[in-house]
Amino acid sequence: MRVVFFGTPEFAVPSFRALTGEGFDVVAAVTQPDKPTGRSRSRLEPPPLKVAAQVEDVPVLQPERPVGDAFYRTIRDLEPDVGVVVAYGHILKPELLAIPKRGMVNVHPSLLPELRGAAPVEWAIMNGLKKTGVTIMLMDEGLDSGPILHQIPERIEDETGGELSTHLAEVGAQALIEALAMWEQDALRPVPQHHERATYAPKLTRELARLDWTGPAEVLTRKIRALDPKPGAWAELEGREVKLFGARVADGHGSPGEVLIVDNRLLIAAGGGAVDIEEVQPAGKARMTAADWIRGRGVRAGQRFT
Repeated sequence: MRVVFFGTPEFAVPSFRALTGEGFDVVAAVTQPDKPTGRSRSRLEPPPLKVAAQVEDVPVLQPERPVGDAFYRTIRDLEPDVGVVVAYGHILKPELLAIPKRGMVNVHPSLLPELRGAAPVEWAIMNGLKKTGVTIMLMDEGLDSGPILHQIPERIEDETGGELSTHLAEVGAQALIEALAMWEQDALRPVPQHHERATYAPKLTRELARLDWTGPAEVLTRKIRALDPKPGAWAELEGREVKLFGARVADGHGSPGEVLIVDNRLLIAAGGGAVDIEEVQPAGKARMTAADWIRGRGVRAGQRFT
């Protein structure tokens, strides 16, 4: 089976490696252009998928956008049987979806139709779900709305968003190999989604990541855990932005956002209960333990986060 693979971040790499490791003929890896980095923006950093593809001697394509007759012709000339899309970051046009003989499949980190959209891992944690998983889906023109080929459910424990993403990337690789192997043997039939049951996981914004201390401690701790390590849940302390990590629900009462205890631990009052914070990242500084921040006089009891 000839495969053209679309992806960009680290989340895509396990699926790519699984395909090459299982002997699938990956004829090209399509990813985003290298990004300028550093203070002068003079150094180019390749996407993780490009690095993985170069190790396997797989040709790499890096269009600014995957559109246009020239790009479609390039993909058509590869004669792919199937396209695989894992966190690529672009919406694929119908003209591109139609090129592979069997179509394009997507590795999506939720149990569709639940949590369609850009941030299903983070929203699964923020919404307090006990279960999520990975779906292998045959892509159509809609938003994560195509027929389902295969699903693997997974329990959500107390992982951060980063930890759960890493785990689901590995599960997704397993699910992809299982699905393609069964599909190649005609042992798999696409099953339409129940669209009326769809829920959504919209893109994470800066304002969404801001903490509302009038909410219950449990809701606040889920948000802090979900947005760890990126983009990081944040609040302001006397006009300075501080990102908070490693949150646990704790006993405590006070005005929402009030710093209750500063004694090698940081306890902040919520609308109900309190939140115990393990690590912080003040604006412009590295992530550090709350204890180190306290010793550096970064915060004191009685101050208030907003």
